[in-house]
Amino acid sequence: MKIQILGTGCPKCKKLAEAAEQAAKAAGVEYTLEKVTDINEIMKFGVMMTPGLVIDGEVKTVGKVPTPAEIEKMMK
Repeated sequence: MKIQILGTGCPKCKKLAEAAEQAAKAAGVEYTLEKVTDINEIMKFGVMMTPGLVIDGEVKTVGKVPTPAEIEKMMK
C-alpha cells in the first residue's frame, strides 16, 4: 500500500502523517509513506487545500486530519 501525504510540511500535515502511520500499523498492512511537498505535484492530484491523504493513488481526504481509526477504514 502506498500512502502519500500532500502538504508543505505544516503542523496539520505532520499530524496526518502520524495518523496514517498509526492506522497502517493498526491495520497490519505493508505500506510506504511518502510526503509530497512540491506544490505542482500536489496540484496534479487536483488538491487545492492541504493536507491531503492519498492511498494507492486515490485522494481520500483534503483539508482535514481524520483520526487513525477513520484512516484505517479508508485503507480497507
